[in-house]
Amino acid sequence: MTALAFKPPATLQPVIAPAAILLGAALALAVGPSLPPSLAGLKELGPYLVLALAAAVAYWFNRGRAFVAAASLLAAYAGWHLADAALGGGFAARAVYTGAAVLVPLNVLIALLFTERGVSHHGDHRWLLAGILEMLLVAWIASAGKTGFSGMVWLAVLDHWLLRGPPTPWLARLLFAAAFGAAVWRAWPRHSPLDFGLAATLAAFFIACEWVLAPGVFAVFVSAAGVVLLVAVLQESHRLAFRDELTGLPARRALEESLAGLGPHYAIAMADVDHFKRFNDTHGHDIGDQVLRLVAARLAEVGGGGRAFRYGGEEFTVLFEGASVRDALPHLEEVRAAIEHYRMAVRGGDRPKKKEEGAKHRGEKKEESPPDDLLSVTISIGVAVPGRRHATPARVLKAADEALYRAKKGGRNRVSR
Repeated sequence: MTALAFKPPATLQPVIAPAAILLGAALALAVGPSLPPSLAGLKELGPYLVLALAAAVAYWFNRGRAFVAAASLLAAYAGWHLADAALGGGFAARAVYTGAAVLVPLNVLIALLFTERGVSHHGDHRWLLAGILEMLLVAWIASAGKTGFSGMVWLAVLDHWLLRGPPTPWLARLLFAAAFGAAVWRAWPRHSPLDFGLAATLAAFFIACEWVLAPGVFAVFVSAAGVVLLVAVLQESHRLAFRDELTGLPARRALEESLAGLGPHYAIAMADVDHFKRFNDTHGHDIGDQVLRLVAARLAEVGGGGRAFRYGGEEFTVLFEGASVRDALPHLEEVRAAIEHYRMAVRGGDRPKKKEEGAKHRGEKKEESPPDDLLSVTISIGVAVPGRRHATPARVLKAADEALYRAKKGGRNRVSR
């Protein structure tokens, strides 16, 4: 059998790309050479290009939270860059900086607290209106003392210890922490690349705010925040296209790509949940979904280098690269037995679903709360390898399906070849 490459745990995979981007930004500042004079403008234009691209891609893929983050960062960077260049510091530039440091994490936090509904839900553009109002508010504060309309009160407000900066005001730090925690909370337990990306984006912008007086650092980490967002949106879109949401296994599209890249030696197994229709008819579709998750979780742990995919419905595929039937059979038997011996508890119809309600009724008569049913799940498996009659992966897959049919006909809960 071929040696398996190291694969990081599922909990770490979505973290790798954001961490690498942030590390790359830090290394670029530490050891990277300065740009020649002819390219010096890229330091200022780079964040504009990256953030605009991130916002466009988020809009294209209809990722509302990513679009809010990218648009907020773009407005924040543009505001600070223009204020610092035009005004050369002073209260107006500090007002713009404070507004950016507070409003960016606030916007992301609010977006994380609501269900993802895309960029424009039924023509609702409240985010656009909110963004315009925020920019007008920051412009009003920045003009304090210059017109009678703005007044002088903002001079004292921004001098409060909660808003005093740079570096990052304490209010902004609290909002950064809350938004970062919300992003990590959203990422569990699905390990969503987009939510991890939002957390890393916040971390990058926080570093930028801490070093806002060093223009090079600020521009590099704002750019890093845009790159993280861009990569996260692409990873999330890939995950949705290639991974089954119910079971967490790679979906049929991922299987088709894997089949296209196979070498001459491999084994394909087709697995099917026995009497799955009976589970749905007797216990409902929620229990049927639990059965599929159970089977998927066990198949995902198959040994021998096997990779499990959800083929469709109650059918699954396990692919063994560089393996023979003799190599694959012991591992398939092991996973079949593990599923057979697992007992899945099903709540009684009158049993409270909330723990608090259940605790109240523990002292009552047992007849009023029927015991949980214990369901036994089994699967049938068919396995095949390439040969004279089955020269292509598609034909081997069909042969595995025919072997699965023989396992069903032979009494189910068995592996056939």
